[in-house]
Amino acid sequence: MSTPTSNRPECFSFPNGDKAVLPFSEAEYQHRLSLLQSHMKSHGIDVVVLTSMHNVAYYTGFLYCAFGRNYAAVVTSAGVTTVSANIDAGQPWRRCYGENLVYTDWQRGNFWVALQKLIGQAKSIAIESDHMTMDVHQQFKSTFSSAALTSISEFTMRARMIKSNEEIELITKAAAIADIGGEAIRDAIAPGKREIDVAMAGRNAMELAIANEFPDAEYRDTWVWFQSGLNTDGAHNPVTGRKLKRGDILSLNAFPMISGYYTALERTLFVGEATDAELAIWQANVGAHELGLSLIKPGVTCSAICNEINAYFEEKDLLQYRTFGYGHSFGVLSHYYGREAGLELREDIDTQLQANMVVSIEPMLTLPEGHEAAGGYREHDILVVNETDATNITGFPYGPEHNILP
Repeated sequence: MSTPTSNRPECFSFPNGDKAVLPFSEAEYQHRLSLLQSHMKSHGIDVVVLTSMHNVAYYTGFLYCAFGRNYAAVVTSAGVTTVSANIDAGQPWRRCYGENLVYTDWQRGNFWVALQKLIGQAKSIAIESDHMTMDVHQQFKSTFSSAALTSISEFTMRARMIKSNEEIELITKAAAIADIGGEAIRDAIAPGKREIDVAMAGRNAMELAIANEFPDAEYRDTWVWFQSGLNTDGAHNPVTGRKLKRGDILSLNAFPMISGYYTALERTLFVGEATDAELAIWQANVGAHELGLSLIKPGVTCSAICNEINAYFEEKDLLQYRTFGYGHSFGVLSHYYGREAGLELREDIDTQLQANMVVSIEPMLTLPEGHEAAGGYREHDILVVNETDATNITGFPYGPEHNILP
């Protein structure tokens, strides 16, 4: 016999326990919301509905785990309310700035009931047009058919590109933890070791360091991509069980994740020895890396930096081996959520660098199998732009003099 649902709530509040310590101060979250609310007022927007992991986390501190369910943060002139699934119980309330509304799954569509409860008869709603699927967008238009829909995606991306002092402090600490992971990886490298063995050493070291440095955080998503031989050809190639052997080219990639904030350390290494041809490519890539480091300063455009490094590689007849842009922004992002596309060092991005932006320099050359220097060569540092120049917050050494291992 089925259980009736008529007496079961569609949505409810569940303030279970005490509020947790969030990644940033209440003043920080209120400042972020105030900037958004000011934009809403000046553009006649009644409500903003944020649906991405990165924006919900940026404005509330809550980093959700969707698992096929809908999540949101609803921003009005009065404040912000996260909307979460009942499977998470009171955790979203504890881990968010502002209020929280839980929707149940007694019947389908309760997420939309919760949104209606919060949005009411708003006439102008801004959404993340670059995040919603076609199905969700259609449901949104159907549910709020009398409201005019606009996109908030560009504004929120631009807002996230300028980091606060609190964000820069977290990112700086995280970069130091990436260095710790790099040291553990380097110590674990030896002929006969599998890529996965080396990767686990780096990940474990970083997770311990994060737990020590951030005792009130949630711990998840820290990872290592450690690649060898042919597997170095792509920047995002997964770890395998391949065993290392003398003469292998290696890619060290350490990624500590702290409350949704991503940092990275990436280095080229060799096991035991490198040939003259390999050294020539490696040193050329190091030269591009150092050129890029010298170019990061306020007022310079992303495209200008890219063009200068392109010219450097072209002069060496290596430009055809470049695999992607030369760097990107840092913040609330990961390999499966978030991207600040307006701050990538590419030919088609004309954003000017300014103080409190955080960017990487990460040139990479990939030479195919059959070439005497086959493999992927990549170095990666993180820089904080200040009023006059930039500060490099990555400490792990790069280049042949440091990273040809016994």
